[in-house]
Order: sequence, then C-alpha cells, then structure tokens
Amino acid sequence: MPVWKRSAWMPLIGGAGENAAGLMLALDESETIRPIIAKNEQGAAFMACGYAMFSNKLGVCFATAGPGAFNLISGLCVALTDSYPLLAITGYSTIAWNGRGGLNETSGLNRTPDSQKIFDAMTKANFLVTDIDDVADTLQQAIDIAFDGRPGPVHIAVAEDIADPSIKVSDFRLPTINVRPVEPDPARVTDCADFLVDAIEDGKTIVLLAGFGAIRAGANREVLDFIERYQIPLITTLDGKGIVDESNPLAIGVFADSGHKSAWELFLDADIVIGLGNSFGQHATFDFRGDLFENRKLVHIDIDVNQIDKVYKADKAIIGDARLAISGLADAMSRVGRVTPKSFRAPDFDEQRVIKVTPKLHPGQIVQSISRMLPPRGVVLADAGAHLAWLGYYLELKDGQSFRKPGTYGPMGIGVNGAIGVKFGAMDRPVVAGVGDGSYLMSGFELMTAVEHEIPVIWVIFNDGEFKLAPATRGVPGCRRQPGHDRLGELFPSGVGQQGLSCGGRAREEPASSVVVRQAWTVGSGNGALPR
Repeated sequence: MPVWKRSAWMPLIGGAGENAAGLMLALDESETIRPIIAKNEQGAAFMACGYAMFSNKLGVCFATAGPGAFNLISGLCVALTDSYPLLAITGYSTIAWNGRGGLNETSGLNRTPDSQKIFDAMTKANFLVTDIDDVADTLQQAIDIAFDGRPGPVHIAVAEDIADPSIKVSDFRLPTINVRPVEPDPARVTDCADFLVDAIEDGKTIVLLAGFGAIRAGANREVLDFIERYQIPLITTLDGKGIVDESNPLAIGVFADSGHKSAWELFLDADIVIGLGNSFGQHATFDFRGDLFENRKLVHIDIDVNQIDKVYKADKAIIGDARLAISGLADAMSRVGRVTPKSFRAPDFDEQRVIKVTPKLHPGQIVQSISRMLPPRGVVLADAGAHLAWLGYYLELKDGQSFRKPGTYGPMGIGVNGAIGVKFGAMDRPVVAGVGDGSYLMSGFELMTAVEHEIPVIWVIFNDGEFKLAPATRGVPGCRRQPGHDRLGELFPSGVGQQGLSCGGRAREEPASSVVVRQAWTVGSGNGALPR
C-alpha cells in the first residue's frame, strides 16, 4: 500500500472481483488515493487512457483474473496505438492449480484461455509475478518500459498464491518515474535544417503537417514559434487538431478525408511537407493514397523509428520527441532570419460556413455552439461515429484548448468513458464529450461512475437513432431507430439523479442549441457558468 500512497498516480480505476479483493481493501484504507470502481473494466481502461491522454502521468487500471482482466483489452489496445503510458494490474488464478480448470484460470492448459499470449500481443511488456520477492523489481521495470521511448501500456498479473495478506514484501522500495524524452540526433537535425533552408531560399512552398505526436509531446509553443518564424503554413490531421490556435492566419485547416478543402489545396501546392508526430494513418492519407507524395518531398519527424518509411518513403527524417525535434530544427535554421509574413488563406476562406441540405438543425450548428462557449483550456473528446466528422470540421479551438478523437484502434466508448479520466486528471479543465447515440448506449452506463465520484463531465449526444457509419444499416434489422431514442439524452441522466437536456427542430430554432449547451455547462461542469 505505501507504494501507491506516495506515488501520486491518481486515480486507480478498476473492476471488482475475488482476485482483486486484496488491492481493493488496501485502497479503501488509503487517505490519499481515490479508488474508482467502474461498472465495467473496459470503462476503467478507457478512463485510465483519458487520464494519461493530455498529461505525462501514468494511467493505472486494475481488474480481477480471467474475464475481468480480458475486459481491459480494448483500453490497452488504445494505449498501445495512441502512445499512452498505462499500467494494468490484474489478478491471476493459483499457479499450483494450473491445468485443473480452477475459477478464472487462464493458463492456456487443458482448454483454458492463455492470458499471457493475449497480453503479450497488446502491451509493450507483460509480466506474471509468482514470487513475492520480484514485486518491487517488476513494478519498477514495468513503469520504466511504459514511459521509455514511445509510451505505451504494460501489464502485471499477480498470482493468487502470493496475494495472501500474511505474505510480506521483504525488499520493498518505492518505484520512481523517470521520463526521458527521446533526444533527436543533432546530425539529422542539421541535415534537415540545411535541406529546409535551401528550400526557403529557393522560394519553395513548405507545409507543416502535425499529428498527435506533436500534441503528446506538448509541442504547442514550439510549433507556433516555428511556423511564425519561418512563415510555414500549418495543416493538421484530426489527431493534431488544436496544436496551434485555429484562428491563427497560418493555421489552414484539417487534412483528412473529412477535412477542409483549404488544407487539401495547400498540400497540393506544397513542394515539401514536414510530417511532425504523424503516423500517416488511413483517414489522414485518404486510404493510404499512393500518389500523395508523388510530386513533393517528405521530411518525417517521429519518436518511433518504425513509423519512418512505414507508409511513405521519407526524403529526410528525424527520430525523436516532437517538441525537442521541432525546437532544434527551428534553432538550426536561424541563419535564415525571420521570414517576412505571408498570406496563405484564400480570399474566400470560410471553413465555418454550414451548408444545409435540410430545414432541420444541422450537427455543425451544435458544434459551432460548443466552439463559441468552450472555456479556456477546455477539452473536447469525440467518440467513434459519424458525428466525428462534424466535430473535426466545425470545432474551432483556441490557444490552450484540446481535441481528441479515437485513434487508430478506434473503439466505441473511448470518448464516452475517456472523458471521465481526462477530467479526473485535470479537474480545472472543462471536459466535453461529443458522442453518438450508439456509443453512448454501448458504454454510457459509466455516467453512474461519474455521478458517484462527483466528476463533472458534459456529454453531447448526436442522436440520429442509428449506427450511421455502418454502410449496411439501411434496412438491416436492429440498426435503425429504436423506441426511446428521441429522449435518450434526457432519460439516461435523470435515471441517476442528473440533468439531461435536448435540442432539435428546424434551422430557425438554432439558438436553442446555444441555450442548451449553456444550460448543460452551468449544470454539469462544476466550473461555473459558461462565458457569454
């Protein structure tokens, strides 16, 4: 227990179960830790991801052996693909009974699931502790691996054989967190700087394409300095959205299959593209379009060497932390001096105009209301679904505000539940989750967890009564509008003693969306009324 008391790894989120009972009892005695028992272990893992999402903190989740442990899988996959440092601690059935078919056994013997193979496949490191004297060493090793290089999840299973309260750790010591950013190679930085300086002097067009790696590295100020110093226009993936205030004249828009025309046109005009913290995923490359770099050069900067040349061959590359790399690059290019301000926005630049095709309220109008009212340092999370396109396109972030969509793995529920973890990790940051009715129905029961622990989050539900992203939903039984959908946003919260609000109707009622968003913020944020 002292390990957790002095570590400041708050919160510990998990699921109840026999093999986790010892941990739960110990946590209940703590005066400094706030244990959170989620309604499902998947929600616990998603919350742990949210806790680590915009911080450099370690997300921690726990579960009992067998099915409880396996319920963490989706969250661990998110942490793996999205680079979140996360520690999962689970129980494990009695080693002495392996192969006998004991309760929750996952030894892989005699037709039991093999949890070690499963967790090996979705973590940076996986440990099974069977000797009490290995606990301190294993914990420290796991934490080091979670933060080393490109961050990610680690898993420790604790055999029930050593979980008896009478067993003591003989060599107990507190673990430490040693975060060491990946330093870029100075020679590579100089090489890329010379390449870019020559391009500037030759009058070539350079574009910076930022991804989530830049967000994770906290490179906001460094990116702003770089683009303003050298007048390099910025486009972002959906994952990189918000790295710079989106009203900045050099911020041209989102480059993705649901992005802005202005960003696409700028990319087409570019001679050189700097990919910063960008993995070139499917939706950010228009389904891995083969000719994307046919007539332009790529300078790729990423913390993970395996991302370089994975999709597109880099002409120049830097391996390292995005913040350190772009800062070093800016300094190495200083002989150019500050470039005279340029204009990259077309005269008719207006990415916020809603093009309506029906008289009803447009989802973009809801998003614009959120943009106008989102307080400083506000966070908006999008869950998986069609509503993500509206949020990515119409949401305009100011300096200090953040956005996150489901990453490469992209499960439904990561926004619904992850928002709770984001809020718990930064109670001073307003948090809004933009979710579909499908993802909310799938995992919205964790609203009860938020109510129980007084974690103020606002969920905005884009309720169209169907799973819109599934191309075969038309006419498929069970995928169309269901009874009760019309009042989904009201009935679910009221069932747990909270307030649900709704808006809709025709376009002339659009101000109602602003009124409802304002009401929701006042009721649910815990941070006071929304500014006008």
